[in-house]
Amino acid sequence: MSGACRRHDYSEQIEVSILVVLTNLPNRQSAEELARFLVENQLAACVNVLSSCRSIYRWKGEVEETDEVPLLIKTTEARYEALEAAIRARHPYELPEIIALPVAQGLPDYLAWLAAETQMDNWLPT
Repeated sequence: MSGACRRHDYSEQIEVSILVVLTNLPNRQSAEELARFLVENQLAACVNVLSSCRSIYRWKGEVEETDEVPLLIKTTEARYEALEAAIRARHPYELPEIIALPVAQGLPDYLAWLAAETQMDNWLPT
């Protein structure tokens, strides 16, 4: 069995609050750089860099339209404050969209993996 197909036992599950955090970046390069930083620093277990989308929004009294690259960031409530600070520090927008949604349910082994990958005692700053 190859390493990509191995199953891990996450049966000792930790009770934690899981979040999916949404943000948008102006281009794919900045989105991928932020995603990699968040995962490498265990602020997120996984970040999905989605396809470009068109955003229409009101900004400073004007209706604006722009292409953006959305990120779906999976983390824990315990890591949210540090995650938000990292996004704000590395985001090119004056006011970045940062929205955290609670996860009500999910595959228990996946949620346990997510919690393990974002444990603060494993965090090494870069």
